[in-house]
Amino acid sequence: MPRWKDLPDGLDPQVAEFVAQLRRIVDGDGSSLAALADRTGYGRTSWERYLNGRLLAPKGAVVALAEVTGTDPVPLITLWELAERAWSRSELRHDNATEAVRLSRARPVTAPAASAAGPPPAAARPTRRPTMFLAGALGVVIVAVGAFFLTDGGPAERNRTAAGTPAPSATPTRSLPPGVLCAGPDCTGRDPEETGCGDEHVTTAASITVGTTLVEVRYSDTCGAAWGRIVRAVQGDTVRVTVGRVQQSGGITTVGDTLAYTPMVAVEEPGEMRACAELASGERGCT
Repeated sequence: MPRWKDLPDGLDPQVAEFVAQLRRIVDGDGSSLAALADRTGYGRTSWERYLNGRLLAPKGAVVALAEVTGTDPVPLITLWELAERAWSRSELRHDNATEAVRLSRARPVTAPAASAAGPPPAAARPTRRPTMFLAGALGVVIVAVGAFFLTDGGPAERNRTAAGTPAPSATPTRSLPPGVLCAGPDCTGRDPEETGCGDEHVTTAASITVGTTLVEVRYSDTCGAAWGRIVRAVQGDTVRVTVGRVQQSGGITTVGDTLAYTPMVAVEEPGEMRACAELASGERGCT
């Protein structure tokens, strides 16, 4: 059974060339996708999508692949830049085509034509004299004001239900993509991979190298949460994230593991979070 699936029909040639080069590098290295995910810090599912042309690999994943396989990153990044432009053009064409279809299906709303046999609407209806209209309107206002004060109305009353209990405030809810299981405060303390907040829903907001270990702040706008991650780490290395008074930590506990990350913390912006690493060698650093 071949290792790779056929690339999607209609894939831009520059994107196809870039994906083919990624496949050659992975084949030459001999790593499984699971091992590749562990070594680069990008999930196995993400690499499946990158290498099958379903999603364009981000620049960070390209650089990480070059680092772990000993590949010269310069020509690979050049290919990625060409592929990224082609991918963006393809997405723009798709969006324009979708909009054209939507507009073509829209039905114009027109007012029905007046019947030739019917009388003009305005001329056929009796009208009241202005004085009678004003008197009636004033009466309605007086009744409404009286009812307002007799029932102890006001802003507080409008926030009560018919049963006399405060009406719940309307809180906007975040619409989550399929597979994403939490958002905002609900994500605090949870695993980003198990809740679907990783893969294509995450970006690296900040990073720093401590010794040979890469320390990252990982942020998911979809989930409204961030977490810390260490890559190229060894047993005993730890990473800790802090947002206000909330802290989460993780570390390498098994010999041979090279990647660890913390549980998530809810944030509105990734700049709210501070990620710090403490290595087994005694070196420390924060971003």
